[in-house]
Amino acid sequence: MSKELKPKLENENNNSTQRIALGIEYNGTNFFGWQQQGNLRTGQKILEEALTKVAAHQVKTICAGRTDKGVHAREQVVHFNTSANRDDTAWILGVNSYLPQDISVKWIRKVDSSFNARLSAVKRHYRYFIYNNLTRPAILAHHVTWHYKKLSIDKMQLGAEYLLGKHDFSSFRSADCQAKTTARFIETIKFTKQTDDIFYIDIIANAFLHHMVRNIVGVLLQVGEDKQRPEWIEQVLFARNRKAASITADPNGLYLWQVYY
Repeated sequence: MSKELKPKLENENNNSTQRIALGIEYNGTNFFGWQQQGNLRTGQKILEEALTKVAAHQVKTICAGRTDKGVHAREQVVHFNTSANRDDTAWILGVNSYLPQDISVKWIRKVDSSFNARLSAVKRHYRYFIYNNLTRPAILAHHVTWHYKKLSIDKMQLGAEYLLGKHDFSSFRSADCQAKTTARFIETIKFTKQTDDIFYIDIIANAFLHHMVRNIVGVLLQVGEDKQRPEWIEQVLFARNRKAASITADPNGLYLWQVYY
């Protein structure tokens, strides 16, 4: 995490309820997203089942940001309340012993009761990996998005500049988005070449709408491929209408990279 969560308990006696924050890493390939959805295999469902076994009571979690089916996380942050008295090592090793290989608890902090994994977050950082090659990847198939047509990172970066700052991002949210307001502040959109074939896009904002990152990447790919000019991004933004560019990039290249508090 970018800022240390102070290990402060709600009360000092062993019978008190304490709030705990966890850093979670997962491979989203075989998850139906993070949020609990009945009997579907989701990150929240799997984690809460493991936490309940270690705590010996029912545990419910709140996350920093819900991720879609197929989206990965380097650092998802969750919090939960518990009356169980366990040390940090017992929590981490105990919970991980009940988790499958595609999800893992990376760190734990005992936090003040005012801490909320979602509401206390001041910004979120997503990273999107693109494999730009004529032939499809095999080993990285579920971890990058493959785009076989040649892309211009420079043009994509020019287009991305129109999205920086505070805007109404109605054109970049899904039809299922339930957010009360569509105003968001994007602090950073940066392109980085990792290898000859792979580059990634860092997008940091105070918060995101449903599918917002994937929709942004979708329109940027149109610019990178020379189907649209960089200034077209501004037209899409100001249209405040999803129909202006109903293009959604694949989920498998997307990672919740870091949450800032």
